[in-house]
Amino acid sequence: MRIALAQIDLVVGDLSGNARRSIDAIEAAREAGAAITVLPELTITGYPPEDLLFKQHFLDDARVALDDVAAATSGTVAIVGFPERGGDAVYNAAAILADGEVQGIVRKVRLPNYGVFDEYRYFGAGDHAAIVEVDGVPVAVTICEDLWLPDGPAAAAAAAGATVILNTSASPYHRGKGHQRERMLAQRARDHVAVVALCNQVGGQDELVFDGHSVILDHEGLVVGRAAQFAEDLLVCDVDPAAASAARLRDPRGRLAHRPALGTPVRTVARLTTAATEHPPTSTPPRHGHPQDESPHGDGELFPTLDPIAEVYAALVLATRDYVAKNGFSTVVLGLSGGIDSTLVLLVAIDALGADRVRAIVMPSPYSSEGTQSDADRLADAVGVQRMRLGIKPAMDAYDQILAEPFSGLEMDLTEENLQARIRGNLLMALSNKHGWLVLTTGNKSEMSVGYSTLYGDSAGGFAVIKDCPKTLVYDLVAHRRQVTPDAWGTDGEHDVLASIVERPPSAELRHDQRDDQSLPPYDVLDRILEGYVELDLGRDQLVDRGLPAADVERVIRLVDLAEYKRRQSPPGVKITPRALGRDRRLPITNRYGG
Repeated sequence: MRIALAQIDLVVGDLSGNARRSIDAIEAAREAGAAITVLPELTITGYPPEDLLFKQHFLDDARVALDDVAAATSGTVAIVGFPERGGDAVYNAAAILADGEVQGIVRKVRLPNYGVFDEYRYFGAGDHAAIVEVDGVPVAVTICEDLWLPDGPAAAAAAAGATVILNTSASPYHRGKGHQRERMLAQRARDHVAVVALCNQVGGQDELVFDGHSVILDHEGLVVGRAAQFAEDLLVCDVDPAAASAARLRDPRGRLAHRPALGTPVRTVARLTTAATEHPPTSTPPRHGHPQDESPHGDGELFPTLDPIAEVYAALVLATRDYVAKNGFSTVVLGLSGGIDSTLVLLVAIDALGADRVRAIVMPSPYSSEGTQSDADRLADAVGVQRMRLGIKPAMDAYDQILAEPFSGLEMDLTEENLQARIRGNLLMALSNKHGWLVLTTGNKSEMSVGYSTLYGDSAGGFAVIKDCPKTLVYDLVAHRRQVTPDAWGTDGEHDVLASIVERPPSAELRHDQRDDQSLPPYDVLDRILEGYVELDLGRDQLVDRGLPAADVERVIRLVDLAEYKRRQSPPGVKITPRALGRDRRLPITNRYGG
C-alpha cells in the first residue's frame, strides 16, 4: 500500500486557502500513486482555531470548504480534518474523502486539556474507533492523542483487524518533541503490530510552532519514512500490511486484546477501492538514518533529523517567518544594542525574511559603551541590513527637564534606567506606526521570568522571538549560527564580531559599569532555578536539595512571582521549552502563596 503524508503549513481561519492547499497536496499524492493521503488535524480550519469554533457561520463555512476538497478527490482516499457540528456539540473530526464525496467521518475520542490545549472547552468526544477498508486492507483512522496511549481507539481498531493505523495530528513543538514523539510511535507500532503513519502540521501559529516531522513506521517499530522538520513536505512511502498481519499470527499478545475490557467500540465507516492498487515502486533515495531505521517492510525517504540546537534555531526561524507573513507584514524592526540577545534576534530575522526586510536601530545613550556600539555597527554590516542610529540623550534630557520638579530632592534610581528603555521602545513603535514595520522584541526567558525588563520599554513590540529561550540557550544558538557561516563575521580584518559579542559580560547598559550579574545570579545558576521552579513546579526546598544556593533560590522565586503582571502584558513569542510562560503556565497575579 502506498501512503502519502502531506504536512502543509495551514493558516487558522483561511478556509478557502487551506482547502486549496489540501487539494494541491492530494493531487500531488495521487500523481505519485498514493492510495491514501493523510493531511494534518483540523486541516480546513488550521489548528488551534480557538473561539472561532463558537461561531455557527464559521462551522458552516468550514463544511463548505471540506465539500470543495471532497469534490476534487478521485482515484485516491484522503483523510482531511475539520470541525464537525453534531447536535449541540462540535467534534474534532476527520473526513474520509473519495470519489468526490465525504464517505465517512471519524471523531476524536481522547481530548487533551493540559499545557497549551483547551479541547474540553470546544469539543465533544467521540465514542468509537473507526476503520476504513481501502483496497481490502483494514485501516484505522485516528486523530492525534487517540494514538498516544497504549489503550483506546488505536488499540481497539488494531484488535478488530486494522493492520495500518493512520494519524492526523497537530502536535506543537518544544525542544526535543519530535524525537520523543517518534519513540512513542515506534512503541505503538510494536504494541499494536501495525504500520503506523502520522501526518503532523508544520508552521507557526501565534505562540505555537509545528515541526512537521511526519513519520511512517513498520509493525516492528522501525522508521520507513520521515518527512522534513520545519518545512512543508509530501512523504510518499510503500508499506506492507500483509507483513503485519503475518506477524500477528506469531504474536500471542494480540489475542488478549480481544477481551471486552478493551473498552472502545469499533465501527467500519467506509469500504473503498482506489485506482492505486498497481503502481511502479517508489524510487529508493539514499538512507540517512541509523542502521536500526532500515526495514524490509517499507520504503520511503528518510530525512535526517537536526541536532538539538539546530532544531531550536529552525523553529525560531519558521515561527518568525510565519508570524510576519500570516499577519500581513513585509518588514520587521528591532533595537540592536550589540548584546547577545538582540544579536540572536537579528540573525533569526534575516534567516527568516532576508536582510532586505529587516531594519536595525542603534539607540546609544551616554551609558552605552564603545564596544557594544561598534559591534552593533559591525554586525549590521556583516549581515547586510539597513541600520539607523538614533541617539536618545536629547530625549533623556527632555524627560529630566519635565520631571525636575516632581523628582526634586530624590536620588536617581531604577526610574531613570527604565526611562531609557521606554524612550527606545517609543522610538521603535513610532517607526512601526510610520512605516508599517513589525517590532521584534529581544528579551529572553531568563529575564522575562524574573522581571528583568522594562514594561512599555524593551518589552514593547509585536513579536517576542526569543521569549521562551533561556539565556544559556541564547548563547548556544548564537554559537550554532556562527558555525553555519564561520567566515562571515570578520568584517574588519582580525575582529570577529560574534566572538566579541559572545565574550562580553552581559549588561543592560543603563548606568555606568552596569553588569547583569550585579542584579541577578549567574545565568547558569539562574536558568537551573528557573527550570525547576517554572517548568517542573519544584518548591524552594526541592531546589535547594538539588544543590542550588538557598539565597539565590529565595530571591529568584520572589522575582518570578512579582513579575507575573509584566508577563501578562508581553507580546506573543514562540514556544520552545516544554513549559512556556503564558499559555503553558497560568498563575494568578494577586497571589500570596510565595513559591
